This record gives sequence, C-alpha cells and structure tokens, in this order.
Amino acid sequence: MNNAERFLDGYLKAWSSNDPDTIRDLFAPDATYRGGAHDLPVTEGVDAIVALWLNRRDEPGTWSFEGAADVETASAAVIRGVTTYTDGPKADVYDNVWLVRFDDEGRALEFQDWWFERKG
Repeated sequence: MNNAERFLDGYLKAWSSNDPDTIRDLFAPDATYRGGAHDLPVTEGVDAIVALWLNRRDEPGTWSFEGAADVETASAAVIRGVTTYTDGPKADVYDNVWLVRFDDEGRALEFQDWWFERKG
C-alpha cells in the first residue's frame, strides 16, 4: 500500500471514529492543516490539528465519502472525492480535492482540503 492509500484509509478511520490517537497518527509532529480554502491562518502542529478536528468533528453515520488518489508520488498526492452529508446542518453533497505532502514515514506534512458544495 502506498502513502496515498494509507493516508486515505487512515483519514476515513479517523473521520469515522474521531479518536485523537487515530487522528494524530495521520500527521507529522510539525504538520500544517487547512480544512478549507478559507482556513486562515493555517493550523500548525499535530496537537493543534487534533484539537481543530475534534472541535469541527462530524458525527459517525452522518456522512459518506467516495474517493481515490488522482496523482501520487512517494512524497505527495492529490486525492479527489465526494462527501455526502445525510444529516445535520451540512446535509448536502460536496466535491473535495485534497493536497497532501508526506514525510519519510508516510505521515502528512501538509494537508489542504478544497471543498465545494454542489448546487442544484
């Protein structure tokens, strides 16, 4: 399994569980995270990423995700997917483009999620 596949599998496990250790395992200690195109300033450091994730968490069973890497190397990936929220204030369909840069251990050094709500 390559870095992109491991990251996507781990991300979905973390998203489904909201377990702090599972989230932490995805990111390098000094990682940066942008959960949306307008997330400024960037979240820096794995502890801050875990706190942000848990503050914005999606509850299990309220969403589904279908996606895969479109472009990947050992050090980076572009993952494209579709998130469908079935419950709550975000109930709708979103297109996602994730840009991920990996460290030597396959953890995310940089993560950027560009998401776009489908209209109509």
